Amino acid sequence: MEFVTLLTLTAVMLAGRGDAEGVPPPTGVSYVWLDLLTLRVSWKKPIGNFQYMYMEKSTGEQDKQSTPWRNFTVELLTENMVSDNWTYLIQTVGGPSVSQIIKSPKPRAEVNDIKCVIHKTSGTGINCSWIPGNQMFNLSYRVFGMNSNNNKKFTPCTRPYSSPTRNGCYLDHAKAEDSTCMLFETQTGYSTYEMKPMVDPPELSIKEEGGELKLSFSKPKVPQNCIWTYNVCYSKCNHPKECQNFIWNKEPMFVPYKKDCRYDFWSSIKAGKSCKGVFSDFGKVVSYNSTATNDTLTVVSIVLPIVLSVCIFLSCYCFRRYSSIICPVIPDPSAIFKEMMMNGNKELKTTGTLYAPVPEPIESCRVDPVPDYMLKS
Repeated sequence: MEFVTLLTLTAVMLAGRGDAEGVPPPTGVSYVWLDLLTLRVSWKKPIGNFQYMYMEKSTGEQDKQSTPWRNFTVELLTENMVSDNWTYLIQTVGGPSVSQIIKSPKPRAEVNDIKCVIHKTSGTGINCSWIPGNQMFNLSYRVFGMNSNNNKKFTPCTRPYSSPTRNGCYLDHAKAEDSTCMLFETQTGYSTYEMKPMVDPPELSIKEEGGELKLSFSKPKVPQNCIWTYNVCYSKCNHPKECQNFIWNKEPMFVPYKKDCRYDFWSSIKAGKSCKGVFSDFGKVVSYNSTATNDTLTVVSIVLPIVLSVCIFLSCYCFRRYSSIICPVIPDPSAIFKEMMMNGNKELKTTGTLYAPVPEPIESCRVDPVPDYMLKS
């Protein structure tokens, strides 16, 4: 009891001292890269019975760490970079924090769509592949994590290969149960990734049983003792696809079956945390009753061509009947210009009939001769 009381009084006195005098922040902060994966950050002051806290800014409070030493060592992956640098916040407990920007030793090397598939039976040896870019990579790897032997050097890839679409390498000494870091390095840059082991998609067999479809799946042999969750998606009768998750327990999965429909199935698999989240891509589509024709497809395949034929016929009829309106004859401008040049100032010939006035009626005039007796008188 006396010892507990003494500790309590000491804590109160230190707290009062901190409030009165203030707790100094870390000063003289610097860092050094031990290799392309491992970073050590240290500071010179304050020296004394202090506790220190540090965290990477982008991860936030959930990754806050405590240490009694004036340094810490972490392993950083470029795949987790939010920006071009890392920023660490370091503080003396009870005091303000200071920030330290960490720059990579080299620029990043771009690597796309990395996939690492575990050997089907042995579990040792992993086939990693990626989409090739404009640069050639030197790939090496080692166990990742501060609890591992950090003196272990990176193991270079000795079995590279290439194909028209992907390049890759067989990592003979990599194990599925380890956290493995992959280092892609060029002359000008580098990138580091934590290997995410994959397995081949599960094989699916389908059988009709009691008005339902019985789905049976294969189980990966490695890693062993894993709890596997299957994600099964299927479409039927032109309906939207449906997806279901179920945990493998040696029991098949049943799906209601409609005989006049075609069924398409595709599935993937994922292990629990005990197996480091090993997963697979979706496998190839497996079809059942592929000769069946859906009712909706039948209606569409019959009605749609008829409607299109009628529309085309009406369009052609209207175009022929009203072609003079739709596409009137436009005189050739070059012919008009040529005629003007040839005739000069002559009057243009008219193609129509000139105006002719209607003739007026004319009355005939008759002259009678004068008789002779009138002339004698």
